[in-house]
Amino acid sequence: MVSLWMIIARKFFKKARSVIKNISDVNCNLIVAACTMKPTDGCGLKFLSSLLQVTALLCDIVTFPIYLIIQNSWKVRQLAAMDKAVPIEQSPGSITIKSTKKPTPHHVEFVRHKIDTMVKLLEYASNKHGDKKCLGTREILAEEDEVQPDGKVFKKFKMGEYKWKSYIEVNTMALHFGNGLRELGNEPLKNIAILAETRTEWMIAAHGVFKQNIPLVTVYVTLGDEAVAHALNETEVTTVITSFSLLSRFENILKLAPKIDTVIYMEDQLKTLTGSRITDGYKDRIRIKSFSDVIELGEKSNIVSQPPTPKDTAIIMYTSGSTGVPKGVILLHKNMTNSVKGFLDSTKMYVDTEVVLGYLPLAHVFELLVESGVIFYGIPIGYSSALTMLDSSSKIMKGCAGDVTVLKPTFMNSVPLIMDRIAKSIQDKVSKSSDIKRVLFNFGCAYKMKWTQLGYSTPLTDRIIFGAVKKIMGGRLRLIAAGGAPLTAGTQQLVKTCLCTDIITGYGLTETCSCACNTETYDLTFGRVGAPMTLAYIQLVDWEEGQYFVSDKPYPRGEIIVGGENVSPGYYQRKSNDFFEKNGVMWFRTGDIGEIHKDGCLKIIDRKKDLVKLQAGEYVSLGKVESQLVTCSLIENICALGDSTKNAIAALIVPHEEHLLELGKKVGVQGKSLRELCADSGITKAVLAEIQTHAKKVNLAKFEVPAVVKLVTDQWVPESGLVTASMKLKRRAIEEFYKKEITTMFAAL
Repeated sequence: MVSLWMIIARKFFKKARSVIKNISDVNCNLIVAACTMKPTDGCGLKFLSSLLQVTALLCDIVTFPIYLIIQNSWKVRQLAAMDKAVPIEQSPGSITIKSTKKPTPHHVEFVRHKIDTMVKLLEYASNKHGDKKCLGTREILAEEDEVQPDGKVFKKFKMGEYKWKSYIEVNTMALHFGNGLRELGNEPLKNIAILAETRTEWMIAAHGVFKQNIPLVTVYVTLGDEAVAHALNETEVTTVITSFSLLSRFENILKLAPKIDTVIYMEDQLKTLTGSRITDGYKDRIRIKSFSDVIELGEKSNIVSQPPTPKDTAIIMYTSGSTGVPKGVILLHKNMTNSVKGFLDSTKMYVDTEVVLGYLPLAHVFELLVESGVIFYGIPIGYSSALTMLDSSSKIMKGCAGDVTVLKPTFMNSVPLIMDRIAKSIQDKVSKSSDIKRVLFNFGCAYKMKWTQLGYSTPLTDRIIFGAVKKIMGGRLRLIAAGGAPLTAGTQQLVKTCLCTDIITGYGLTETCSCACNTETYDLTFGRVGAPMTLAYIQLVDWEEGQYFVSDKPYPRGEIIVGGENVSPGYYQRKSNDFFEKNGVMWFRTGDIGEIHKDGCLKIIDRKKDLVKLQAGEYVSLGKVESQLVTCSLIENICALGDSTKNAIAALIVPHEEHLLELGKKVGVQGKSLRELCADSGITKAVLAEIQTHAKKVNLAKFEVPAVVKLVTDQWVPESGLVTASMKLKRRAIEEFYKKEITTMFAAL
């Protein structure tokens, strides 16, 4: 027994010594800095900074042994350092890797109950979780006029509490809705479309469609009418499910999609169709039914459901189309359920305490996949929108709480654009705060980042310095899953630090059912997308044109190909060489370029379609340039442009209005509108200088820095047709829209 305690003590002091060594040099320098401070500096910020750091050092000395024992940081570092994927096949031109992770108990439970369709998933969840909260909707009590300080009057919502539907209620409503669709003449295997915002009825409608083995065509509400009509016409749907707020759009859509004969709308909490003129422009042949009408019809129905098989189509998901016309990706029930198993393995959830915030488009496979996994877990999902999410959101009445304040979520999905905006918002508030608050904040960030890199949490710093920031998202947020586009390392680290939450980043496409790679909460690195998920294979193949080879050192590099049961069988009524089958496994060529690190984690480094070869022979990744420069506070959005006949690149920039006005003051240009500032050559020159300075900070090469820029005042939102629903640039659309400006820029080069 004595020898056992000696072994434990020896290991304890060995671990303590290794950690102390990592921080001793930094902290010793802090003591020296404070002790040698000149009297003239005593009231300065430098003294305050050193005083904070010395105080922190004294606290570290007292609390470190406790944290060492309680937090088990060495376990975190061991997990972070272990191999997360291993090669399973290698040849001169390719390498294939697979996860080393074992299936979790929830994955095993999923398989044991033979859940291989979305119908079985909801029925299992209903049977297991019963009366537990499933889907929640915030009650809107009234919409009232609110006078602003400048005298303007805006419509604002007076909000109530969340109203919840249990798992049994959701499953029952889905059954009745599906039966009601059949009563209206919709048959199995005949497509039905949904065009609606993320809300409770969206999920119920989807599962009602699944129960009748009817393929669901999903379309983003942010697509233009012509793109929506293209999806409806290509899939030959006759019934569309939408929301009350979108009914007015259908007057034009129906002209473009003549086969539509039935429109089902989800009711509004305040407005009704009775007495309104919203549908006056509809053709006489169009049948209009409310969501409640269809459920009531289904309650009285004797129709027997026709459940799907794993190989039946669950969804035809129209991507927002960053290049060209939107394509319909076929997702089978087995694609969906296998991806859910990957989610169960990759995302640890605490079932009894979790609350999920749902606000991203359910028409995006990322949100739909995650919410499906959450339903299996038995965790409540409260729906929200950008208009009502925060206390400061545009539709929230003064004195009324935003959705996150009421819901207090612990988990949410996000996309890089939103994360970038959160990071910029934090930086803005810090830059405008007092010198003392700024020093305190910067110290807290540096202190916390240092300790978290060693595997420790910092509860006191979180409470004292970041407590107010954390409350913005309800105060309980512990995990964010980020996907949809590359997330910069700087944004990831800042948001994780300030919101006091873990962030897991992932990689996947609609064509792979959002399932490919993901990071772990214990990963101490930033800027990577993690190892393959348990149900996916990742393969790199040589791309000679871009000079990326699996033989590259120190890491294999090449085009990413994803394989597994999660991969779609292809596009709807469209051939593509990007899909292929090999040894009974479906594979998809992504067009993204990645590198595999020693621990088996993937990093996205380029994209084939974004690569431009300049006149001098340098290859520039436009996507890389954009992802790095968008972190500049002056830039709201950016599109980098290249031409093989030029020796430098150009860029179109949507500026951050407030920061551009501040820059104008610095260079002596005041009293001008945003449009006038963007047209001012002096301002453009100053912006270019700021961008070039920022480019050095983010380590862009000289040839990757724009030599000429054009400031534009248009907002790049999905409705403009210039970006996708997930806020990816639609490069072709932007180049066509700004054809004149781009010609002028390249002429200047």
